[in-house]
Amino acid sequence: MAMNVDDILTERGNRYGNYLKQTQISQQLMRVMHMELMQRGKVLAPDQQDCLMMIAVKISRIINGDENHADNFKDIAGYATLVADRLEGKSR
Repeated sequence: MAMNVDDILTERGNRYGNYLKQTQISQQLMRVMHMELMQRGKVLAPDQQDCLMMIAVKISRIINGDENHADNFKDIAGYATLVADRLEGKSR
C-alpha cells in the first residue's frame, strides 16, 4: 500500500529531524566547500559537484536526525564510489 505524502513527510521528519534545520546544516556545508574550491581556483566536474552536495545532505541528516541510520553512511559511500569509478574509467 502506497504511503501518502503526509505520512512520508512524518516518517522522514522522525528519521531526519526538522527539515528546515537540516537544510541549514547542508547549506552551511556546501557554502564552505564552495568557498574553499573558489579560493583554490578549482572547478569540479558535474558528478563531483553533485556527489559533494549529496554527501552534505547526508551529513546534515546524520547531524540533525538519527545518527545511527546506516543508509546515510551507505549513501555517502555510494556517491563517492560513483565518482571514483568514473575517475578510474569504470562506467555504471
